[in-house]
Amino acid sequence: MTTHKASVPAAPRAAKFWPALGFAALTGSRATSGPTFLSSYLSQRALAPGLAGSPLRLLAKPGVANLLKVLTAGELVGDKLPNTPDRIVPQQLTTRAASGALVGATWYKAQGGSALTGALVGGLGAVAATFLTFYLRKGISQQTGLDIATVGAGEDALVMAGGVALSPRPKQ
Repeated sequence: MTTHKASVPAAPRAAKFWPALGFAALTGSRATSGPTFLSSYLSQRALAPGLAGSPLRLLAKPGVANLLKVLTAGELVGDKLPNTPDRIVPQQLTTRAASGALVGATWYKAQGGSALTGALVGGLGAVAATFLTFYLRKGISQQTGLDIATVGAGEDALVMAGGVALSPRPKQ
């Protein structure tokens, strides 16, 4: 007797790739932002069949979404402190890569895709965005003479706008 697993229909490649890369890019700027926006998005919907039975379904829980919001608020404040290390130091970069891998794996799995593929897209996307946003922020500060924390506040606004765009609320 053969048992067949019920398969979850996979979303088209672009429906998995671009949003995963978007959440990863947010993560490159602020390590907790990608998981926060993805968790908020997932927690406002019925559990995606691809996440059922997966440990990644934890991000779909409202309590996790709320905790991540608090952590992100702390990160936004902490980022402006003078003793905060650069995001490209190994510890910070590793955190962002892991966070990006988490959002990529979760998004891909939720869309019926491979968590491994999603983790690769998310991890690599977060690392690339980490370097891009670090040097962009530094360059803007040097070119304009604005304090790095002021430029960081503008970066925060862009992260928030990007997160809202990637994770629309469901229609009532």
